[in-house]
Formats: sequence, structure tokens, C-alpha cells
Amino acid sequence: MRTVTGPDHTIDLNESIQCYEICANDFAYNLIAVALDKRICLLVVGLPEENGEFLWHHLQDLELGESDSRCVKAIAFSPDTSLNSTPNNVTFCAALGTDLMIFRTDVNQYNTVDTLRGHTDYVNDISWVCEGEFLASVSDDFTCRFWSTAAVSDNVITFCLSSAGMSIKSHPDDNEKVLVAEKRGIIHLYNVRQKQTVLSVESPKFPLMSADWAQSNRLFVSALAGGDVITWDLNRPFVPADVKQIHEDGGRVVRFAPGSSDMVLASIGRPGLTLKVFSAKSAVLLLETGLKTYAGLAWHQRLPYISAASDRKLLFWKVQMK
Repeated sequence: MRTVTGPDHTIDLNESIQCYEICANDFAYNLIAVALDKRICLLVVGLPEENGEFLWHHLQDLELGESDSRCVKAIAFSPDTSLNSTPNNVTFCAALGTDLMIFRTDVNQYNTVDTLRGHTDYVNDISWVCEGEFLASVSDDFTCRFWSTAAVSDNVITFCLSSAGMSIKSHPDDNEKVLVAEKRGIIHLYNVRQKQTVLSVESPKFPLMSADWAQSNRLFVSALAGGDVITWDLNRPFVPADVKQIHEDGGRVVRFAPGSSDMVLASIGRPGLTLKVFSAKSAVLLLETGLKTYAGLAWHQRLPYISAASDRKLLFWKVQMK
């Protein structure tokens, strides 16, 4: 195991970070959106494997509004985001309280913001589904909602839950389905076109705080509940394929590494705030380190780096994958 105290690379933004996301798209995989107090900051990062050294630069700030005291809880990039097109096309959604704000920019002069309203309590997670045709959101108001992203943005489908919605994830190989995770431990696989649940699994523990869908294998789903990371093989969904106690006093978030055939995961939990990286197939930790505060967790799409936001800094660690 690699136990570390400091990250391999750091970006210091001199303001407290609320949350952030790294773009997963092929033509913008080094793009990062960081939510600060009154603005969302767009950055581009270059890692040593690409440039020989760690580099980053600031692209643009997008204002959230001077009078808004709500925190951004989630950010999701649209599948059509590209920094290789002319002009650039960057589209992302930020969940701000009960509202969803869709930002569109060419990272130069053209910027627009649309606000989607309908949730009656805090939005916990968002995801673009059906190749960007819909935006999906889950909330403390016990609903999962799907919004049209056409010229007129409407709440076109509402899927009622039995508890707060904590995570919603689409899959690159199964774009009509979404994974919807509830706080009481139920995870649904929902078909957007058919407007119905295809499959549900139930966690042996709760509260469920986070869930993710393995990009390298759409049959595997993991959740973080009560400090345990619970993994299901959807071919045999009735009993979890694996249960690991990773955090003694509960956890915040779990994320699959995007290209890992060994099903590598990262999670943050208590005691304190501890980042751990491990394989779903092994009890051996690949990385463990403490954080000052929690404001997000994300993998780099192409390179074996896990990142976390802590206080005013974005931190990057290289993970030694097998």
C-alpha cells in the first residue's frame, strides 16, 4: 500500500472549493470545472505523462450571482463538450440548492445560462443521459427528474423515490439506462425511454451516501453505505458480490476508476476524512491519505490519477495500478 501525507500535484485556488468535476469527454478530458463562492472556474490541467511536467491554466470564470448564498453540490459536463472544435463548446450543469443551472460557453465571448426549477429540496446529484438529450437529477425531495435539454427545457419525466436520491449515473455503453441510488439503500436501474425500472438491488446497510457504475463493465455497481463498499454483479443481483468495510465511521463518496479492468475504486470517509483507493477484487489498499475538508472526488479519464478537493486546493495522486 502507498500511504502518503501529501499529493503528487496541487492546484491552489486561494478560495474555498464547494465542489468540482473533471470532464470525461475525449475532446475535453483535461477540463475541470470548480465551484467557488460566487463563480465557477474553468481550468485545463496537463499531467507529467502528457507534458513532462505538471501544468495548469485558468480558462474562464462564470458568475453564479452576487446574492446567492447556496452551495453548488454537483457538476456534470454535457457529452458534446469539446475544446477541439471551432468555436469551443463547453456545456455543463451545476446543482445549486433546488435549482439546476446549465452553462454554455465558447470559453471566449459567448456565454448563456438557463435555470431549471422544479425540485422542492436540495439536489444531490446530476447526470446527462441518452447522449445528452436529457439531464437527470436526484434530490432530497424523494424524486428523480429528467429534463429536456432542447430549446425549451422542461421536466419531462418524474420518477418518485421512497427516500432522498443520492446518486444518479449514466453509462457510456448503455445510454438509455440510468442508475438511481436512494439514501435508504435501494439502487434502481431505470430505462428512460420505457419510463420504467428494469432492476433494483438493496444494500444490506444504510444510509447509502453514494453509488457508482463501473465504466469498464456495466454489470458492476458499487455503493458506499454505513462505511461499507458494497458491489453487485447485475447478472446475479439478489446478493451483493462483495462487501468491504472501508471506513469505520461511515463514508461520503465512492468512484470507480474509468479504465480499470481490475475494478479499482476510490472512496472518502471517516474517521477524520480519509481517501482510500482499492481494488474490488482485493482487500489490499493501493493508497490511503488524510484530507482537511471534503469537496469532491474524481478520477482523470485517461491517466491513473485520483483527485480530491480539500479546502482551497485541488489535489492529485498517481495510483499504481496493477
